[in-house]
Amino acid sequence: MTHSFDLSLPHLQRLQQDKAQHLLAGGLKGLEKESLRINPHGRIAQTPHPPALGAALTHQYITTDYSEALMEFITPPSGDIQDALTWLQHIHQFVYRHLDDEILLSASMPCGIDGDASIPIAEYGLSNIGQMKHIYRRGLALRYGRTMQAIAGVHFNYSVPMPLWSYWHDRSADIQPLETFIARRYFDLIRNLLRHGWLVLYLFGASPAICTSFFKSRPQLAEQFDEFDDYTLYHPFATSLRMSDIGYKSENQARLSIDYNSLPGYVSSLSHAIETPYPPYQALGILEDGEYRQLNGNILQIENEFYSTVRPKQIAYSGEKPTLALKRRGVRYIELRSLDLDPGAPLGIAPTTAYFLEAFILTQLLQDSPSFTPDSWAKVNHNQLRVAHKGREPGLQLAGENGDIPLQDWANALLTAMQPVCEVLDQAAGSEHYQNALEQQQAKVENPDLTPSARMLTAMSSLEHPFNPYALNLSRSHAEQLRNLPFAAQHSQQFKHLAEASLARQQTLEQDKSVPFAEFLAHYFAQR
Repeated sequence: MTHSFDLSLPHLQRLQQDKAQHLLAGGLKGLEKESLRINPHGRIAQTPHPPALGAALTHQYITTDYSEALMEFITPPSGDIQDALTWLQHIHQFVYRHLDDEILLSASMPCGIDGDASIPIAEYGLSNIGQMKHIYRRGLALRYGRTMQAIAGVHFNYSVPMPLWSYWHDRSADIQPLETFIARRYFDLIRNLLRHGWLVLYLFGASPAICTSFFKSRPQLAEQFDEFDDYTLYHPFATSLRMSDIGYKSENQARLSIDYNSLPGYVSSLSHAIETPYPPYQALGILEDGEYRQLNGNILQIENEFYSTVRPKQIAYSGEKPTLALKRRGVRYIELRSLDLDPGAPLGIAPTTAYFLEAFILTQLLQDSPSFTPDSWAKVNHNQLRVAHKGREPGLQLAGENGDIPLQDWANALLTAMQPVCEVLDQAAGSEHYQNALEQQQAKVENPDLTPSARMLTAMSSLEHPFNPYALNLSRSHAEQLRNLPFAAQHSQQFKHLAEASLARQQTLEQDKSVPFAEFLAHYFAQR
């Protein structure tokens, strides 16, 4: 049976007719990479965030995510992917000079944990905003458990070039302001990335196996997995268990009706979830004996609790709600959040992956994007879960708009549509990076054994290693490599100054005692 795909690029054709295809190049890219700190024995670190790295609350580039041991590195936006990767490398080199004998885990799924109690919640000091961040994490622990929050990944941030937006707006019949036009087109992009985002899990998923210790706090979940060995559970055809219902998916959130058809609809529906009480969460308690257990008892405490694979983003001012920042100033960039750590890459992401993602995002932007119908979100979730659990299964079918479609056929069509975009980007850069990256992914579709998930299971089998020692050996190798790389004194000094400045900002925040925390929190949620 043959399947037809409408993956044409009408917007690219118009760009080429106007000889304006070069406007696709130069979009800003940024990376956010999480890594779990572990001790020499492979156990999750119990030490605080190293003071020499600065204050996690106020540092622009080196912070923590859920746990005090879960580091997060952020690169500034750059028009050149290699610049972003170089910045990420410099962060790693500086951090490794202050980790003593600890290292960073190179895998997404946590190893070396001993139940929820072994995972220290991140601390951000005594300022109001610092307390809010910590209490939010307490709430996550109550709702989902700490173990899920110790999972690590990479976020790929992308901002469409402003000259491209201006070109499209000028040539459209749209009489609305440019900012409104940009927001609408970003949501067109987001819907397509949600529809086709399962491809990222198939191509780059690297979490097909999990340590049995991951299930200590939720033993009932272990029953759905096969035994790889006495210490490892897995699914034979899994790609990214990180992005499955044992990771960053939850049954409660899957039922949310978040509107992706417009910015106003998105803000309204997400705000509704933040403001709507949820009896099971209310029953957990909010304030007990003078201590906050969670920020509120609503469906979502704040926007960040909604674990979508793609988020519209706007830079928020200090203390400003993210939804309010979007409402006031529109969409500035998108955040693609579905990348597992690449265990074979010391930085957690390979250059070819980054080049591919830029071309993939632009291809989704250049395609038409029908509005979501009531069952669209269900299909997005269905496809993501199927690929996460069994993406390499021969003959796997996914839910298309008009019936089931073989994954391999759909993936090939998506990659074929990318070819002209890769050619445009390579022409602008004077390189072959984008086409080479595309060819690597096409090979994975033709041969699933080339995917990172398959290669991980093959390596574990040939070495006769459970997941934990396999990941630990890779992590040690990457740590040694990064520690031995030359690190210019000017870069070391730069990061030292950034750390000192962040500590000074933290101290300034903590000296401001003008507003009690309860009042600060009420004001935060009252923002309109």
